[in-house]
Amino acid sequence: MTADGEPPLIYLMAGEASGDVLGAGLMRSLRAATAGRVRFAGLGGDAMAAEGLASLFPISEMAVMGIVEILPKAPMLLRRVRQTADDAWERQPSAVVSIDSKAFTMRVQKRLFQRRAEAGGIGPKLIHWVPPTVWAWRPGRAAAIARHLDHLLTLFPFEPPYFEKHGLETTFVGHPAARQPAGDGSAFRGRFRLPKDAPVLGVMPGSRPGEVKRLMPVFREVVARLTGRYQSMRVVIPTVPLVADAIREETRGWRAPVTIVQDPKYKYDAFAACNVALAASGTVTLELTIAGVPTVVAYRVNALSAAIARRLIDPEAIVLTNKLMGRRVIPQFIQDDCTADRLTVAVERLFDDPRARAEQAAASEATRAMLLADGENPSDRAARTVLNAAGIG
Repeated sequence: MTADGEPPLIYLMAGEASGDVLGAGLMRSLRAATAGRVRFAGLGGDAMAAEGLASLFPISEMAVMGIVEILPKAPMLLRRVRQTADDAWERQPSAVVSIDSKAFTMRVQKRLFQRRAEAGGIGPKLIHWVPPTVWAWRPGRAAAIARHLDHLLTLFPFEPPYFEKHGLETTFVGHPAARQPAGDGSAFRGRFRLPKDAPVLGVMPGSRPGEVKRLMPVFREVVARLTGRYQSMRVVIPTVPLVADAIREETRGWRAPVTIVQDPKYKYDAFAACNVALAASGTVTLELTIAGVPTVVAYRVNALSAAIARRLIDPEAIVLTNKLMGRRVIPQFIQDDCTADRLTVAVERLFDDPRARAEQAAASEATRAMLLADGENPSDRAARTVLNAAGIG
């Protein structure tokens, strides 16, 4: 409780779909941990809005990926950084919790840190969830992050040491994907009128417009080739509202019937209905692994971004399941390797080879176990950590 008798205020910032989902889970857990005596403000998407957050502005403006792609939007992004920092400081919350979207949220947190220093150290606790992937590229970023935060929450068990050595309190809270429910594939096929015995390919081209634009043309060609061999094949695309219209446009005229699902309540059922998945690199690869769906991963960025990233990024860290398992369980085709020829061969192998499917299935439970901290719900653990860091009893 604050001095004026109001419940404590937590300011949340999520700049894209995956962070929005994490933020919504955190809001639910914070309410449960405080018996509802907590308020929220900040920035979020549809999932956080459903939990009662009135977003400062639409997070679709933040959905930018790639070194080159971000440059044209830099003035707008910097303006939104200033607006968000001003809003957070004016409200004086107990804590500011930023979630992913580092290019945006870390700039806000740095401004708040500077304002707090100017105010003699009086101000909100600064907390971030989902740190930069310093284990994949530019490890020096860990020191920069540590200078402007009070506490860091991580999704993966191997992350804390990178930041703790720079003096930043860091807590592995786990990954929500580890607690995802098992889907009902038969129910999904019945609801969406998919033949019971038809092979189903899940297509997940990402949640950012740029990802969809770059990947869908090659995915179209893969589907066309597969349809020639698996004539009864169906395509299922679980997606998010931000890119749903673009996906509908991109799939017009595909040779296989396409079912597009943007209601999140059907996502895990959709996974369970898939025999094989073709997915963009990202959180969805973990979700598919845990769901037991044999998967092929593809990714492309702008050519100049790729040229720069090629010098900086560890290719073995691109697919999260492979990073956790310490080997390439999931075949990955990045940039120049992301061709219809190679992707088609890899998908066909998973459709046809029981041993290839079994190898990925064996990684499912191992991955799930690695993503839990003491078996606790990650959102609950994150909520407890935020409350403790903010001094909220």
